[in-house]
This record gives sequence, structure tokens and C-alpha cells, in this order.
Amino acid sequence: MNTNTKWGSLLSRARAVAVAAGRGFVLALVTLPGALLGFTLTLTSISLIPVGIGLVTTPWVLTGVRAFADWRRVVAAEWCGVKIPSAYRPIPEGSPWTRTYAMLSDPATWRDLRWLQVDMTAGYVTALLPAVLLFYPLEGFAVAAGLWRPLSQWGGYWYGFVHVTDQASALGAGVLAAAILALAFPLAPRLLTAHFRLTRAVLGASQGELAERVRVLTETRRDAVDTSAAELRRIERDLHDGAQARLVAMGMDLGTIELLMDKDPAKAKELIAQARKSSVDALAELRDLVRGIHPPVLAERGLGDAVRALALRLPIATEVNVELTGRAEAPVESAAYFAVSEVLTNAVKHSGADRIWVDLHHGEGMLRISVTDNGKGGAVIGAGSGLAGVERRLGTFDGVLAVSSPAGGPTMVTMEIPCELS
Repeated sequence: MNTNTKWGSLLSRARAVAVAAGRGFVLALVTLPGALLGFTLTLTSISLIPVGIGLVTTPWVLTGVRAFADWRRVVAAEWCGVKIPSAYRPIPEGSPWTRTYAMLSDPATWRDLRWLQVDMTAGYVTALLPAVLLFYPLEGFAVAAGLWRPLSQWGGYWYGFVHVTDQASALGAGVLAAAILALAFPLAPRLLTAHFRLTRAVLGASQGELAERVRVLTETRRDAVDTSAAELRRIERDLHDGAQARLVAMGMDLGTIELLMDKDPAKAKELIAQARKSSVDALAELRDLVRGIHPPVLAERGLGDAVRALALRLPIATEVNVELTGRAEAPVESAAYFAVSEVLTNAVKHSGADRIWVDLHHGEGMLRISVTDNGKGGAVIGAGSGLAGVERRLGTFDGVLAVSSPAGGPTMVTMEIPCELS
């Protein structure tokens, strides 16, 4: 190995030590106050739940803790390549009690609280050690260079386990500093990685949770396949029983017209009118069929306008509020549209309502849709229910469905699908 290569390797290792020390120092500055604040606010908020205040504050506090934990996951992956899986359950919209209960029943919440305790103790130490290994030797070199003299009037100076009272002991402090600095080269980057591995050990999702996640995804994929097969059968049946039958009848009418053109022109004209009506009906059925597969307005103008067009066809007064700054991916828009369509159909058929409100908005990486009616209530998600089909449809995209429908109403159906808008 030539001299240039040796110097390049040394500089590369020195740079790695400096980077690890700097990052560790930043982590130490953030870890202790951040973990203390998050843990204290969480315990305080949870303790205030019985008096009602905690119902409002707990979701906000826990959301902040999750953001802090997610930031640590990002840093771990970017700085040291340590990937920490996240398995938070979606937070449903609704009352503060619904959100608080959902978050406190999530095992990931309690894992975050355990991590905060570790992060403010062992996590703080492991984050600070790389910086100590690099910066503490600088103090030893300063002592060896003569800094001990102004301090000798107070009985000497302790550097590590070396009591500095004269120049000889000061040189001993310098030797100790050099030894610590030598340890920094192999240990500083490893200690920073050890910090993130400790974080992963406490903060990462357990194998049981990941297995449950895989099971849910497998079920939703199977449901998606079954739903697609059912849709294909429906389309085939509608074509066979509807438009195809009308087109066959129209062809027969045209054949009859050819025979009657000379013998019975009046009857031929009557059949022509009938054929024209059949063509109009067949075209209408084809348009309805296409709308049932993927509405043109959805493809051309997006989810908001498609839902507005859907509301205009309802026999009940429906108000639609849309707050979307862009468009989701086409499969997500399609799933959301047909989910809203199914919910609105259920409301028209079963709720007895005379007014419906639909709200669509996007925030925090979630497309949130709520459908509220002033009907008699009593809607549930169960076998044979249209809402069960909606839940399966949303589950394909890791979405959730929540229903609040007390007896006497009103009914509020909330749907959430994780997605980004473009």
C-alpha cells in the first residue's frame, strides 16, 4: 500500500469518526429532552382521561410521540442503515374517545412509551459516547500542553483516573487522551450503530405483529381477487342479459323490416321505431355498464367531481364538500368512489334519511371520506351487509372503515385510505 493510499484511508476513517461524533452529539442533544418531554406529557395526558381533558389531549400527544419515533426510524436508516419497522394501526376519524381508545389499544403505543424510557437513559449514553471519544481527548492534550498549571492551585486536576499535579502527570493525561482517541477510530461509528440497534430492539415491531400484518395483507389480497372475479361475472351477466339481448332483438327486427319494406311499409316503419328505441336503450345500458366499471368523469375530472356527479343522481338532497389539492392514484380513486357509491346506496335504501352530507379531504398521508345522514341509524358492519363489502374493498389498500350509527341516528360512516396526492 503506497503512502497516498494510507493517507486516504486514514482521512476516510477520521472523517467517519468525526461524522459519527457529530451525529451522536446531535442525537444526545435531542434524545434526553425529547424523550423526557414525550414521556411526561403522555403520562400526564393519560392520567387526565378520567376527567375528560385527556380524551382531547392524548391523541395529539401520542401523535407527537409517533412523529418523534418515526424521525428516529428515518435517521437510523439514513445514518447507519438500520431499518426499524413500523406497525402503527390507522387512527380512525370520529370522536376524541374513538381516537384515544384506538391509539391506547394499539400495542405500538406502549412500545413507544417503553422506548422513551430507554432512550432517555441507555439511548442517551450510547448516543453521547462517540462524541466523548472524539472530544474528550482534546481536553487531555490541552492539559498536557500546560492547562494544568492554572488549576494546580486548587489541588491539581483530574483527567479520567489521572491526578494531574505536575508536568509528568500532565504527560500521563496526554498519553491517556491519545489512547482514548485511538479507541475512537474503531469504536465511534460502531457505538452510533449500536445506539440505533438498541432503538430497533425496543422500538421495532415484534415478529408476532409483523406476522399479523402479513396475515391481514394476505386476506385483503384474497378478498381483492374474489371481488375482481365477482365483478367480471357481473359484467358478463349484465352484457349477456342487457345490451347483448337488446342488440340481438334489434338485429331480428332489422331482418323483419327487410321482408316488410315492400309488403307492409306501415309495419316496417313501426319496427324501425322499435329498433331505434332498442338501440337507445342498449346504448344507455352500455353507458351504465361502463360507469359501473370506471366512470368517465372519475378518469377525466377526479374523485371530487365524480362524487358530486354521483350525488346529483340520488333521490335525497346530498351536500358534497371536497378539499383535495390533487389526485390520488387511479386504483385508490376507483376504490374510494365505489366505496362512497355503496355507502350512499345503503343510505338511500335503508336509512330513511332526507338529507346526506359527504366530506372528502386529505391530510397526514390519508384520504378521509365521511358520509353522514340524518336517518334512523342502526347501521352495522356484518356478514351480508353492504358495509362489509366496503370494508373489504378498502382493506385492499390498507384502508379502514368506521361506523357510528346509534339508534335514532344520525349515521356517520368514515373511510380512510393511506395515499399521497399528485
